[in-house]
Amino acid sequence: MKTPDDFEDTIAPDGNDFNTGLGKENLPAVVGELAIVPAFIAAGGERAAFAFIDFFTAQIRNRNTRAAYAVAVRTFCSWCDARRLTIETLRTHHVGAYVELLGKRYSAPTVKQHLAAIRMLFDWMVVRQVVEMNPAAAVRGPRHVVKRGKTPVLTNDAARQLLDSIDVSTPVGLRDRALIALLIYTFARVSAATGMNVEDYYAQGKRWWVRLHEKGGKQHEMPAHHLLETYMDEYLAGAGIADDKATPLFRTAAGRTGKLTDRSMARTDALRMVWRRASAAGILTELGCHSFRATGITVYLQNGGLLEHAQQMAAHESARATKLYDRRNDKITLDEVERIVL
Repeated sequence: MKTPDDFEDTIAPDGNDFNTGLGKENLPAVVGELAIVPAFIAAGGERAAFAFIDFFTAQIRNRNTRAAYAVAVRTFCSWCDARRLTIETLRTHHVGAYVELLGKRYSAPTVKQHLAAIRMLFDWMVVRQVVEMNPAAAVRGPRHVVKRGKTPVLTNDAARQLLDSIDVSTPVGLRDRALIALLIYTFARVSAATGMNVEDYYAQGKRWWVRLHEKGGKQHEMPAHHLLETYMDEYLAGAGIADDKATPLFRTAAGRTGKLTDRSMARTDALRMVWRRASAAGILTELGCHSFRATGITVYLQNGGLLEHAQQMAAHESARATKLYDRRNDKITLDEVERIVL
């Protein structure tokens, strides 16, 4: 489960939104449709319609959060329309009933995300004087305590197996190895990695550094691991882009030609690449891009690294978020289970 600090790219754990089945690959279309105000909001008048649009365009800066909240709010509006509710007649018990319905069909994190979207929208409606009170303010979401993350993690050997299995005879192979290594050795989120330009890998003193543009406008810089340096240097040389400083670092491939375009990879491109490379390497673990973040943190801590340093390297706001990626106890549990000898 991702904490608020690590909220990355999801609507729900299964990637689908309540009722509509709209998956992550459709999120850009959702954002583009924000100009179409739901009937439930539009019926509240021009002030309500403008407040709705301003909420998503001015109040929420992260595009992934914006897209996910748009799905949650539109679903709630459709539910209200079906029950002939209006902004004026909507009350706390209505929102409570909706949350109760969601809880019967979806996990607690999904329900909490939908409730957060509704609550934030109506907070903004109060600020814009569309409604006098927030009907969702007093509604409590389901209790959900997370002490261990669910992101699949690779062992040291499996991570090395994956990197060594990549055919680096083409720029695409060099790109894939460099991107996976970057995710492991810097604990980077995939959006920060794919958003890098060539100039974000730079020399400082005798070492090379990486500059990651994280969520919330945070710029995170850290030195590159010596193996990451090797992979990045070979990639830049093989792709012939070392001097194109202001261009995307990780670029899309031109079909099956093995050549790269001048367009930046999207996170979905990176995810498909990870699936393809993991399958080719014979790795059965159901990996995602976030798996490398968790793998890097776990391996770092296994080798004597300090949690507070891992927090800084991962650009987490709290050590609690970093702790969710610590899977050192998984091996202890497995060792103990194997003691059951019949």
